[in-house]
Amino acid sequence: MTIDNKVLENLEKLSMIKIDEDKKDELSKQLTEILEFVENLNELDTSNLDAYFSTLLGGTPLREDIPQPNPQIAKDILSHAPHTEDDFFIVPKIIE
Repeated sequence: MTIDNKVLENLEKLSMIKIDEDKKDELSKQLTEILEFVENLNELDTSNLDAYFSTLLGGTPLREDIPQPNPQIAKDILSHAPHTEDDFFIVPKIIE
């Protein structure tokens, strides 16, 4: 897949990030290279691998999931978003 100007404009709209005109060509090339690399991963034969395959001996270590209620964390994160409402991110509609 090649990232052309139309795809890049759509990504720009969805991510709400303005890309400078002089950087669009370079970014398109970089994103295309990333997608080509990911497509290479599809060529790997994983049919003999267990679904729980791990490179760690004994599997992935787990930790107890203990919530840490701190409302300031959410406020700090939301303060960087361009649009928020009632502690939620407001994003553009992507399904038309």
